[in-house]
Amino acid sequence: MEIPVRLRQTRSALLLTFLVHGAIFALLVTRIPAIQDRYGLSDAQLPLFLAAVPILAGTGSVTVSRVVRRVPAPAVVRVVQPVLCVGLVGVGAGDALWQLMICLGLFGLLVGVMEASLNMTALGVQRAYGRSIMMGFHGAASLGGILGALLAWAGAHWGFSLSTLFAGAVVLLLPAALAAGPRLTRRSAEPLAAAEPTAEVSAPKSGGRRGIPWKPLLPLCMIMTVAVVADSTVTNWSAKFLEDTLHSSEAMATVPYALYMAATLLGRLLGDNWVQRWGAVAVVRAGALLAAVGFAVVAASPEPLTGILGFAVLGAGLSVIAPQIFVVGSQRLPDAPDTAVARVNLFNYVGFLIGPPLVGAVGAAASYRAAMGVPLVLLLGVLLIARSLATPPATDSATRAPHPKPTTTTVG
Repeated sequence: MEIPVRLRQTRSALLLTFLVHGAIFALLVTRIPAIQDRYGLSDAQLPLFLAAVPILAGTGSVTVSRVVRRVPAPAVVRVVQPVLCVGLVGVGAGDALWQLMICLGLFGLLVGVMEASLNMTALGVQRAYGRSIMMGFHGAASLGGILGALLAWAGAHWGFSLSTLFAGAVVLLLPAALAAGPRLTRRSAEPLAAAEPTAEVSAPKSGGRRGIPWKPLLPLCMIMTVAVVADSTVTNWSAKFLEDTLHSSEAMATVPYALYMAATLLGRLLGDNWVQRWGAVAVVRAGALLAAVGFAVVAASPEPLTGILGFAVLGAGLSVIAPQIFVVGSQRLPDAPDTAVARVNLFNYVGFLIGPPLVGAVGAAASYRAAMGVPLVLLLGVLLIARSLATPPATDSATRAPHPKPTTTTVG
């Protein structure tokens, strides 16, 4: 099938939008120590402020599932991303706690809205393409994360204030977001695939909120939580593991996360071909197994280089899980794919809430080698859970209509 020009342009614009989002988020999380210093947060206060972000993001994710019944997801993305950029500037510009509360609260809420609507839009473009391209979008977000981390490093290296760094980064990123937005919402005169996702859900049925059941999504929600627990383990504890357990230098302790991000990017660049060849469920199971092997290598590593290799391996494995969980979720609720995406995305933030404290507690109580076993065991559980995804859930009148009415929406 020949891809319409407008659809290709929409895909390019969405790739750019994912990249900008990855950069904005990375800028915030990599400068948390500077935020703590600017606002004079104590070590006891900081976790409370940080916990508020995923909680509000979860609220935003659930809320947007209702919004897109009336406003198409691409339009939500177009409006929210510039506001999210402004929210980042606000975090860096304030100097009072109440200002941080407002700006960080707004940022957290909009992150949830943005990530859910981004994935809804990406699924729409993928369905219009008729083949797997979802990994590429998440790869763009990974590339944006690397860009954001580099900008944050440059700001720290040259001693830029937080307000200067965030404002300067937004000056670079906001024009890209504004340029991409119209291409996401422009109506194409060329016909798209008939199987595009709808911005509305079907009429209410029994089984859940507005008739949309949770049960088909529960295995996916569990897998998403585990994937994020594993990811946050690397983000929060890889440097400490290398320094305290493997006795690396401070400089070498920064390497695992960089290689992890590079492996994540590579896995997502190659992942769409893997999905085309073996299917989403097989790729999820293979990714979970590879990530578990990576954590085993890390936990057993006798010296820093082996540990660094383990972090790279698990990055390649984890890279393919989350994007395909969104895809499978939309397939398991074909009457309400946007609601499926929003609900699965909610457990992204559940993983962020429970992962770092859980791993940190095990590390403090036992050792950080034992702590690396926590995501390892959880990932082995994913192998069992993922087996159930190969067979679609039974459909009956209590869950969803056996013959969903086809609907369409504009994605480009």
